[in-house]
Amino acid sequence: MDEVPKTYRQLADLVRSRIEGGVIQPGQILRADALATEYKLSRQTAQRALTVIASEGLVRTIRGTGAVVQPRRPRRRIARGQLVTRNPHYGYVFPATSDPMEPWQAHGQPNRSYEPVPQAIADTLGVEEGSEVLRRRRVTSPVGEPPFQIADTWISPAAVADAPQVAEPSTGPGGYLDRLEEAGHGPIAWRETTRVRMPSEEEARLLEISTGLPVLEVSMVGRSAQDDRPVEVTVKVIPADRVELVTDLVRAESAEWPVPPVQPR
Repeated sequence: MDEVPKTYRQLADLVRSRIEGGVIQPGQILRADALATEYKLSRQTAQRALTVIASEGLVRTIRGTGAVVQPRRPRRRIARGQLVTRNPHYGYVFPATSDPMEPWQAHGQPNRSYEPVPQAIADTLGVEEGSEVLRRRRVTSPVGEPPFQIADTWISPAAVADAPQVAEPSTGPGGYLDRLEEAGHGPIAWRETTRVRMPSEEEARLLEISTGLPVLEVSMVGRSAQDDRPVEVTVKVIPADRVELVTDLVRAESAEWPVPPVQPR
């Protein structure tokens, strides 16, 4: 028999174990007031417990509905190396997939629009914050999986002028990157930065997650071979419970085997 919870952490542990054990099924709705009544706790304590398991991706909080238990979602182990590959049917493949030949699907229609550019991206592209910049948005996942990532690509106005097709609904075989490179910016070189943050309400809605679940943000800046100026910035947002980053460590010359004994100072 489950021990009667007395704190929000104990209640979170209990609910988590019931979800993982299949007692509470995906799609069921958990409400703070019902949990508080069942376990004779305050509503605030019950709400804090739901916040904890929402941050783990076990439930998704929907305003006016409650905490909806999420189906078990696959966690992908991704080797975040430096290798950019090329799929002959799609074009460039960056290390967000475990297999460059793996088929992916779109969720909803890819969107292109001119949007006020955020400050960090404006600074990178060398444009004024809030100015209208072309943004291409895709919500994608491996085939058969729920939304895995939002990919927002911001393309500099100068690059759009050089390669007008990047602003069209269809950018042609190989996508916008091939058009930029054909316009004289190839070979583009990329630098990637990764951080963890909380999602916006819009991001949580598109990824079908709770706003309490952290996300992984992977920002990639593409620089032109002409003058080394940034021509595009792609920001990928991935739910933190869906991915594990794996890196194979390499021994430097000083650590090559056999290693010499450590000498005390």
